Amino acid sequence: MSRLSMTSDFQSLLQDLYSLQRLGIKTGLEHTHQLLDACNNPHKRLKFIHLAGTNGKGSTATFIDSILRTSGLKIGLYTSPHLLRFNERIRVNGIPISDEKIVEFMQVFSVDIHRIESTFFETTSAMAFWYFEQEKVDIAVIETGLGGRLDSTNVITPEMVVITPVSMDHRELLGNDLKTVAKEKAGTIKENILVISSQQEAPVQEIFVQKAAEMDAQLMLVELPDKCTVSTEGTVFQQCGSKYQLSLIGEHQAQNAMLAIAVINHFSEDISENHIRTGLKNAVWPGRFQVLSHDPYIIYDVAHNEDGIRTLLKTVKKIFKKRPIGLCALKEDKDLELIANAIQGHFEKLYVLDDEKELLMDSKVLSSNLNKQGVKAVPLKQIKDFAPCLYDDHPGIIFGSHYIAEPIFKHFQFSFDSGTI
Repeated sequence: MSRLSMTSDFQSLLQDLYSLQRLGIKTGLEHTHQLLDACNNPHKRLKFIHLAGTNGKGSTATFIDSILRTSGLKIGLYTSPHLLRFNERIRVNGIPISDEKIVEFMQVFSVDIHRIESTFFETTSAMAFWYFEQEKVDIAVIETGLGGRLDSTNVITPEMVVITPVSMDHRELLGNDLKTVAKEKAGTIKENILVISSQQEAPVQEIFVQKAAEMDAQLMLVELPDKCTVSTEGTVFQQCGSKYQLSLIGEHQAQNAMLAIAVINHFSEDISENHIRTGLKNAVWPGRFQVLSHDPYIIYDVAHNEDGIRTLLKTVKKIFKKRPIGLCALKEDKDLELIANAIQGHFEKLYVLDDEKELLMDSKVLSSNLNKQGVKAVPLKQIKDFAPCLYDDHPGIIFGSHYIAEPIFKHFQFSFDSGTI
């Protein structure tokens, strides 16, 4: 097949895959099981580490992936959403799935996908399991897409379940209170499987303890670091006399790293302390307190819910003396009342971004709604207009969505998907 023909097939089949988003999100695993049956159930011949939680899943998965790869294992990594290209979601040893493999999967299973009426995420999950089996990975690190109990990834039987901090998000799908959300996340806990969790709020922890007891599963809660310092260069933390360095920035990243260390220590005794240190230091996860510019300081973070935004602003306050100037973009399904509460009083000025692709809330609507919540916000046309808005050493913080990564990275001439991550 010629390169031109391959590119044409890839774009056509990728559009076919994206068109499945019209089917929305289905609650239940029946369609996922049907599609995996058609794929000869690749997930039944793989080993998994399964991650659930509200924030920090991607960073924690990346730490685990990096440490395991450093130790010499072949690792599959499945995360969502992507920042620039669909291929980022499915990786083996840091290398994204090729266009050719995506074309192969879609061509082979297209009839089954449409017969079953599989959703976008059901199809993508099946593709990941199929690809990881083909690549003969030693273990696959799998992040839930939404919730846990009815998430497409919950068809797997993992070696262990990892749960990052749980907070409110996607209330229309997961529930209006923390206990209900926690029950959805706890749905990933399976019989006789080790569960390693971050420290959780009391109502969440109570749910996890109950579920673990029901399933005869061992529940381990990971401690917070003894000491942690953050700067624009990264994060350094200590635990039990050991010192670790991260390129990722924030106390929350040290907590994610602690979770990853606990996972590794329980996964294999053959992985050395040096593997852990090197893997943590080398882990890269763009769009997480990512420094785009040093003069002036401009940071990009995909934080898009109340807890994520509070964590972002806590990190900003630790590093910078002056209040930030913000640029926000949000999807229409976000809870503006909770987000307004999180950002109230934290910004010197706040701008909201126009969205050329119409994936996000209209800037005039967003600014009007934020103003009604007591947060003054002004529409801004383009990313390139943001730097001139900064003054007097106030850092610039761009936040609110994965979907603005493409124009941000294009403007700041940053690319991470040319080979590995």
